[in-house]
Amino acid sequence: MEFCPECGAMLLPKDNKLACKCGYVKDLTETETKQYAVDEKVESKNNVIMRGEDINTHPTTTITCPECGHNKAAWWLQQTRSADEAPTRFFQCLKCKHTWREYD
Repeated sequence: MEFCPECGAMLLPKDNKLACKCGYVKDLTETETKQYAVDEKVESKNNVIMRGEDINTHPTTTITCPECGHNKAAWWLQQTRSADEAPTRFFQCLKCKHTWREYD
């Protein structure tokens, strides 16, 4: 694998040459041409689906939401005061998205 000396991107084989997206081209010798052969063409059929903030990556617990009464919420810890004090526990209701905190 070789990289472009101008921009640092990976050089890809094309027509017995190594080409970069910035326009840099390096000619290949006969032996190098065999070394840089592309065996498989990959078509871009996969799409990235952006779901925004709907995905919950926090752990969940059973606790009653003070706003809607739902009994499941995501939780996380955050150090909001000085380091010698306990961290603050935050909860977010999985139904109405209301966020509240608890202190020790």
